[in-house]
Amino acid sequence: MAAADLTTHPGHLARRLQQAHYLLWNTMVSEEITSPQYAVLNTLVDEPGLDQRTVGERVGLDRSTIAEVISRLSRRGLLDKVRDPEDGRRFLLRLTDEGVRTHRKLTLRTARMNQVFLAPLTSDERTLFFDLIRRVADAAEGLRNPGESLAAPR
Repeated sequence: MAAADLTTHPGHLARRLQQAHYLLWNTMVSEEITSPQYAVLNTLVDEPGLDQRTVGERVGLDRSTIAEVISRLSRRGLLDKVRDPEDGRRFLLRLTDEGVRTHRKLTLRTARMNQVFLAPLTSDERTLFFDLIRRVADAAEGLRNPGESLAAPR
């Protein structure tokens, strides 16, 4: 059997893109704050007072991952967790002043990093690229709990 052409495997290409993004992120944006942590900060800038579950849904993180991200950001003093007065089991999240300053700094760095990351594409290609990967990512959200029909053959 011949080797598969991995240039036609979306997972392989997505992993390579992720590796490039990770390298650029650590070099140009932050070695301390991860991209998912930035996504949480970014969400709370626009919508302060969201609960943890909602923030996780907004940024596409599962329950255990968002809990860890929130915990790390809280320990760094970048966000506050306040018990919801209407539901004592829930915490509402808000950025601290340091969280707002960190978000502002990272946003500037992220914009520069994205320019480098997308440099091989023209403006029109960037628009198409975002449209296509957004469509695939949105469709993939439905695969978080795959049914039996998606199980690998035995």
